[in-house]
Amino acid sequence: MGEETEGRRPNPVDLHVGGRVRMRRKLLGVSQEQLADSLGLTFQQVQKYERGANRVSASKLYEIARTLQVPVSFFFDGLADPLAGSDADEVGLHAERVVQQFLTTPEGLELAEVFPRIGRSRVRRQVLDLVRAMADESVRADAA
Repeated sequence: MGEETEGRRPNPVDLHVGGRVRMRRKLLGVSQEQLADSLGLTFQQVQKYERGANRVSASKLYEIARTLQVPVSFFFDGLADPLAGSDADEVGLHAERVVQQFLTTPEGLELAEVFPRIGRSRVRRQVLDLVRAMADESVRADAA
């Protein structure tokens, strides 16, 4: 039922939870296969959870939290409060999605680990300027 089928997209909450599973797994240096083995699953099932293609049951989420050494609430951090009923925190949610997307790539995770080690703020700013220029060039090249 949680599988993505033609015309259906994964539920945004399932995408968020899966992304948080992937982010935490990668931060700990745990492979999908290692996580799957500890949960009694196949690595394909872990892949489906991380993509949001399959929903994670409450009991399995509890096991994942225990295995990845975080509280269950970790997987919901950054989601809008369902009782709030407004999109007032949309900017915060966007920022959370950007960070999550960044940290789910191997390069983003490595950058996040080494960037703070650059001691001089001027050098960090130069790195940021370089990355911005490269991204802008990439957008221009794609538009052409």
